[in-house]
Amino acid sequence: MTHSALSPEPFVILGMPRTGTHYLEALLNEHPNVLSNGELLNTYDTNWPDKDRLLRSDRELLELAYLRFPRRSDKKVTHVGCKINEPQFIERPGFFDELAHWPGLKVIFLYRRNTLESLRSLEQARQSRQWLKFTSDDDAAPPPRVKLPIASCEAYFNAADDFHVRVEQSFASASLVEIEYERLLSEPAACLETIWDFLGAPSLQHSSRAILQRQEWRPLDETVENFDALRRHFADGPYARFFEIDDEFVSKG
Repeated sequence: MTHSALSPEPFVILGMPRTGTHYLEALLNEHPNVLSNGELLNTYDTNWPDKDRLLRSDRELLELAYLRFPRRSDKKVTHVGCKINEPQFIERPGFFDELAHWPGLKVIFLYRRNTLESLRSLEQARQSRQWLKFTSDDDAAPPPRVKLPIASCEAYFNAADDFHVRVEQSFASASLVEIEYERLLSEPAACLETIWDFLGAPSLQHSSRAILQRQEWRPLDETVENFDALRRHFADGPYARFFEIDDEFVSKG
């Protein structure tokens, strides 16, 4: 790792788990001037050769991400970033505030219209141990059906709402762009144009080369074993919309 006198402009990808952060990062890394180095706070992320980096202070970690990041010989990097999922901030309570004060930071926030789909996908990945799907995995078995406790749903829905609010309150509107997961899947080129403009990077035509694939295409009522019980519990409350399987909140893929 080296330290450049003229540091690239920093950005971070934020979101709840299973909101498309891996997919977006793969798309961003197609740009010759943009480099995102995976999950800074994940011990097992192979982008980072320093396996002991999480023993460092919050400030030192951010310096590692934005000033002494792993270089790539095929890129002239003008914009450098990483991604962080909401649970990782819980493990390092002061890290969010340190991140929010990093000079010139731009934030790409990813979210899903239906937070239940995010939780369903997270539980499927935990059970199957399959966190990513590639084009070469087309013959793989579908993710397992899951049973979601009411308490887990309530906690996750609240955490997603709280995180969204925290991000919006912590960063100026000019430093924040919000990207909807469903739109990223259906209109990746348009979303990338929004992001290139936001970052100030030269426009790049979307190549469609990203090999990451969505793992689950089946509707919620076919993949959540206790869907009906959950729908009854959340009926008439703020999260009832997540269980309206015939409306716009159902993912059509």
